[in-house]
Amino acid sequence: MDYQFDFSFLSDHWPALLSGLFSTLRMAVFTIVLGFIVGTVLAVARTQGSPWMRRAVTAYVDVVRNTPLVIQAFWLFFGLAAIQLKVPALMAAVIALTINVSAYTTEIMRAGIESIPRGQLEAAECLGMSRSKMLRLVILPQAAERMYPALISQFVLMMLATSIMSQISVEELTSAGYIIQSETFRGFEIYLVVAALYLVLSWLLRLGMAGVAMLAFERRRKLKTPL
Repeated sequence: MDYQFDFSFLSDHWPALLSGLFSTLRMAVFTIVLGFIVGTVLAVARTQGSPWMRRAVTAYVDVVRNTPLVIQAFWLFFGLAAIQLKVPALMAAVIALTINVSAYTTEIMRAGIESIPRGQLEAAECLGMSRSKMLRLVILPQAAERMYPALISQFVLMMLATSIMSQISVEELTSAGYIIQSETFRGFEIYLVVAALYLVLSWLLRLGMAGVAMLAFERRRKLKTPL
């Protein structure tokens, strides 16, 4: 093997990589926030809602989890355009990622809600708490804390899945790698760099969410419990 490694192209192409990195990070942040909110609302509907609402949420979760993310993105970007409903690529990517991650978040939060001991709910009822107050003060904080490690793993996977959005022309990190490779023909080097940047993003995301846990969950803050 007589391959000569050459990373000199980075001096000319680092702005494109940096732009793709920020685009990936921006998509991930928007999707985490929106996906968590939507997933939590659907989890509450699935555990506390009426029978028809539970069936509707179950159907939503089943459809989303059993279809590929790339097909969901194609449908939003190319499918809607076919009926004259044009969605910008970045918006289509965020919507597709939010829909996808919200379905998984729904199941994670549902498991957390159902793990709350019945005795705590009965105690809250004895104190005269309304259902909404019980959800806000007793059920959701504990459910989120118990399932937080699973949520972190799901959100990291979602961040890595942003690479798929290059298929609908979103200019994110993987897309930047494609373009640079086509111009420099240094495929091994550029994809090695892109992989390293995804590793850094994953590490930063885990670190950031661990920091959020220390701020949001008082018990973890007092005990300094690692995730």
